[in-house]
Amino acid sequence: MSTSTKRCYYETLEVERSADEGKLKSSFRKLAMKFHPDRNPGDETSEVKFKEINEAYEVLKDKDKRAAYDRFGHAAFEQGGPGGGAGFGAGFASSFSDIFEDLFGMAGQRGRGGRERGADLRYNMEITLEEAFGGKTAQIEIPVSVTCEACSGIGAKAGTKPKTCSTCGGAGRVRQSQGFFTLERTCPGCQGRGQMIEDACPSCSGQGRVTRERTLSVNIPQGVEDGTRIRLAGEGEAGVRGGPPGDLYIFLSLAQHQFFQRDGADLHCRVPISMVTAALGGEFEVPTIDKAKAKVKVPAGTQSARRFRIASKGMPVLRSRQMGDMYVQVVVETPQNLTKKQQELLAEFEKLSSGNTQPESEGFFAKVKDFFGNRAN
Repeated sequence: MSTSTKRCYYETLEVERSADEGKLKSSFRKLAMKFHPDRNPGDETSEVKFKEINEAYEVLKDKDKRAAYDRFGHAAFEQGGPGGGAGFGAGFASSFSDIFEDLFGMAGQRGRGGRERGADLRYNMEITLEEAFGGKTAQIEIPVSVTCEACSGIGAKAGTKPKTCSTCGGAGRVRQSQGFFTLERTCPGCQGRGQMIEDACPSCSGQGRVTRERTLSVNIPQGVEDGTRIRLAGEGEAGVRGGPPGDLYIFLSLAQHQFFQRDGADLHCRVPISMVTAALGGEFEVPTIDKAKAKVKVPAGTQSARRFRIASKGMPVLRSRQMGDMYVQVVVETPQNLTKKQQELLAEFEKLSSGNTQPESEGFFAKVKDFFGNRAN
């Protein structure tokens, strides 16, 4: 394609001239996947478009080449110009490595020599609200894969070594050409490890690791909440053939408490009180999460569902010196199983009551009377 008929590289990648590296790469990946020849078999237009996209990105991703292009246009890359010609050059593989992974799932954690990072482990632990309040050090036992001591994790029998895979030459991947395009895939001979074990270690059957029970000490800080995740780096399964170990993730859940409900750093509890205490006033004691007691004073005329706040008697805030509050909600209990004498006294009380004694009910029924009176008119 001649310089005079070439499309602007920025237009080819569908970005503005001010686009940063992130926008360039994002647009390049989207377009490359859209016009990839394997997704458009037999479509010559897509193939040409695919080449143009790669050529444009090869120039614009390079700071020096982009500066030259912005100044001289396509003429900057004519034969003898700065940077040489663009296209499927040496930078092709690096430009499309992430595209290969998106299209063909080639991303992985294998290293050279077949070393793989160990798997992460999850451990679910239930703790009480008191333990979340005070923190604790817990001992847990988990079955994990550890490096085989007999072969030091390489998977080969003592006195032998793994041999380089003859199919891939130790690369772990093989290449396959399809027209102008070259694909890489995991070596079928060594499964991407790059090595073959002819005489496997009898202790681990060539895996380089064995399963053992491990006891770990876990520090649970004060103030943890339900769903808190604790990460223990390197305490997961051992890596394959000398690879790095995975991590252990401990997920905490809080057991239901018989008195308290937690809301962030605050604690809530419901306390029933008698009708007499609510009417005349009084006080009572409630337990606190720190195994102490707190007094709550109830003023005369307290209504059901009223809340009382006890400052700094809630939960500690994680990694902070702050404390939440405790809220006590009173529930006025209606008397039951009354004796005849009690019934007579309540009936007498009702006769002596007035609007001042029960203002809410008096006001409500007055409104009801007015409502029906207005409808009658």
